[in-house]
Amino acid sequence: MLKQSRCTIRRFKNITGIIFFIIFIVSLNCSALTLTDKKGRQIDFSKPFSRIISLYGAHTENLYHLGLEEHIIGVSINDTFPSQVAKKPRFSYHDDPEKFLAFMPDLVLVRPMIDNGYPNLMSRLEKSGITVVSLQPSGISEMYDYWLKLGMLTGRDQQAQKMIQNFKEKTDHIKTLTKEIQVKKGVYFQAIHTRMKTFTQGAMPIFALETAGGINVAWDAKASRNTNIAIYGKEHILAKAAQIDVFLAQKGLMNAVSIELIKNEPGFGVIKAIKNDQIYLIDENIVSRPVPRLYKGIISIGKLLYPDIFTQEKLNKEL
Repeated sequence: MLKQSRCTIRRFKNITGIIFFIIFIVSLNCSALTLTDKKGRQIDFSKPFSRIISLYGAHTENLYHLGLEEHIIGVSINDTFPSQVAKKPRFSYHDDPEKFLAFMPDLVLVRPMIDNGYPNLMSRLEKSGITVVSLQPSGISEMYDYWLKLGMLTGRDQQAQKMIQNFKEKTDHIKTLTKEIQVKKGVYFQAIHTRMKTFTQGAMPIFALETAGGINVAWDAKASRNTNIAIYGKEHILAKAAQIDVFLAQKGLMNAVSIELIKNEPGFGVIKAIKNDQIYLIDENIVSRPVPRLYKGIISIGKLLYPDIFTQEKLNKEL
């Protein structure tokens, strides 16, 4: 009887141990992933989000790059890239919450401007059980972490890591190519003409410029309102007039500008680049967004600055 009791006890302990082991393994497999967004939210989730509404073009573009087209159920009204977004339902932060709820998303991706400007919408979505995540890297140093977070949220971790690896390899090749440049050109990179704004050091457009071999003459620009945009008054620009070999301006929704507008700006006639007709416009979507197409922006800038270096033959050889 005693032997039987001891056997029973041992069997009970063994079964209990197995149960605890199974619970431990299950808990590992189902343990929540955690990340913190720009708002400071701690996002805990145990499985990838699969019904996503994106309210920022960079989010949309990156999600497509990660192979998530079938999981994107809505995009911003301004999204144009890639072309497949034309088939997706359109959403705006001005829309009623009910429009979002009708599509039953499990994740709504926004950026800080939307998150801060429309708290009632964000609150209503969260109260309805929808996860809201606010992401937007402030510069190149945060871009890779941003891509990894998108990968975590969607179960595409490996694809995100591959995206980073490919981008770094390509930009490293370009840096090798620009070693040939003996005298680098000084560039003023305009962000917004009407306010005389440029970009701060570390911003993606400046990363693109410097990777392409240009020198940012407005290296001393100070960020305004915790953004990567800086007010750089006309007096600062004109003080460096002799250093500006090229006047480069992004063009798009943020900066509706033209070469004529820049050329005819009062006082700009003394700028070296203006005198020599070295004024160029570049699509803001390929220099200001934290997306793989930033590489295209680097190439475009390189061809403007150093056409003899950035030839197709050399690019093909390098890449």
